[in-house]
Amino acid sequence: MQFEPPADTDPVGYAWLIDHFGVKVPRPRQLSYALRKGSPRELHDGDLVTKVFARAATPASTPSAHLEFCLKHEPLALDVLAILLERLDADQLAEHIRAKPLGKYARRLWFFYEYLTGRRLALPDLETGNYVPLLDPDAHFTGSPRNSGRHRIVNNLLGDQRFSPVVLRTERLRRWQSADLAARARSIVADYDPQVLARAVNYLYTRETMSSYEIEREVPNPSRAERFITLLRTAADRGDLDKPAVVTLQNAIVDPRFRDADYRADQNYVGQTLSWTAERVHYVSPKPDDVPSLMAGLLELMRRNQTTLHPVVLAAVASFGFVYIHPFQDGNGRLHRWLIHYVLARGGFTPDGLIFPVSAVMLSRRTEYDRCLERLSRPLLEVIDWRLRPDGSLQVDGETAAFYRYFDATTAAECLFDWIEATIDSELKAELDFLVRYQRARVAMQAVVDLPDRKAALFIKLCVQNQLHLSPAKRKAHFDMLTDAEVAALERVVADAYRRGGEAGSEGG
Repeated sequence: MQFEPPADTDPVGYAWLIDHFGVKVPRPRQLSYALRKGSPRELHDGDLVTKVFARAATPASTPSAHLEFCLKHEPLALDVLAILLERLDADQLAEHIRAKPLGKYARRLWFFYEYLTGRRLALPDLETGNYVPLLDPDAHFTGSPRNSGRHRIVNNLLGDQRFSPVVLRTERLRRWQSADLAARARSIVADYDPQVLARAVNYLYTRETMSSYEIEREVPNPSRAERFITLLRTAADRGDLDKPAVVTLQNAIVDPRFRDADYRADQNYVGQTLSWTAERVHYVSPKPDDVPSLMAGLLELMRRNQTTLHPVVLAAVASFGFVYIHPFQDGNGRLHRWLIHYVLARGGFTPDGLIFPVSAVMLSRRTEYDRCLERLSRPLLEVIDWRLRPDGSLQVDGETAAFYRYFDATTAAECLFDWIEATIDSELKAELDFLVRYQRARVAMQAVVDLPDRKAALFIKLCVQNQLHLSPAKRKAHFDMLTDAEVAALERVVADAYRRGGEAGSEGG
């Protein structure tokens, strides 16, 4: 058995099916067991749940009965479901559905089988019965509805067979959705003078660019940094993305020598070199043959849900889906973070003309960001058959596409909401307050000495770093042209500006 059951229980649902078919799959969010004796209970390990049911909940010992149990009692694990359905006996499933053709769970199972496997059961189309949603909208974030007349099912998956992650409507996400972070951001921005905001924009774009590169421990040259800033500035004005547009984006942010003309044709992975002969693999990306359909599905999901799905949820699905697909040899991480801004700006979540420096929060919470990425990557290492060749290339055996097409993006959405709130309440306000203080000090300094801009900026920086005083060493190195009285007066100006705080105002006019 791949997963160890609690004492005195028997597996049901996904746990029974995984054991029955002997498949290697990432652990579903919930595994279920039925009691032999004792009381029902739940065991929690982070976002993973082991749920123990009363004995009476045990389904019949057939794959179809246990699959129906999954749909009734367990969070949807679409990646696992797709793999299990490939191994299901079609005649046995058809017999199961004939016994209750109008049952909503039987119909859902019927739809999932034909939709995910591409095989048709020997069943006639339904001609009666109300349409039922494939996913319960109270339990899932859902996509634009499409009716399936054959099953009388409303297909509300986020995507299609090529790419359709699942986002569960957890309590955390319910709270985030009702918090209306977009309104909170607009309220903060409304308190600042438009000229302060205009100056803030330049800094925020630069801050986001440098943080995004720093996450990957890179320092871009000025031309590469400027190209990325331009991409961020124009994100809101871009239409729907297609393959040529995505290739163009990649070409704009990488060293010209590493531009790709198409999606990658080689197997890639994320790893760490330990020595000349040892490599630690952290993540195995999809096979190159699967990348075109995965990317086509991702781009279609973005287009289809652009006006209907919460922008933060869509940004999480799109950006994390992109980095998991890893369609290029270089630039995947930066494009992953750029997609967050693209989706938020197009969805009207970001105030016009501004940007949230989300990468700065990711950088400051690097361990948390890595854990979020590893929510998919770490389990995959245990279930994918891969090996490193002597030349450092990686070979993947077997079919792996379902792991990337239908992954659980719930944790990614929760993390992104958390980072955006921190960005709005901390980073954005801090940067705006800094500019208010800086401009207040800069204007007042002109009445003492009209320093060149670079000198004035350096004076403010050195004072702020030294408890609002210029150290003797820094004065000798940079400001020996100033008199004692001028230095003292400039220090008072800076101290007054920074001690008064960053309340909004129009002093910077």
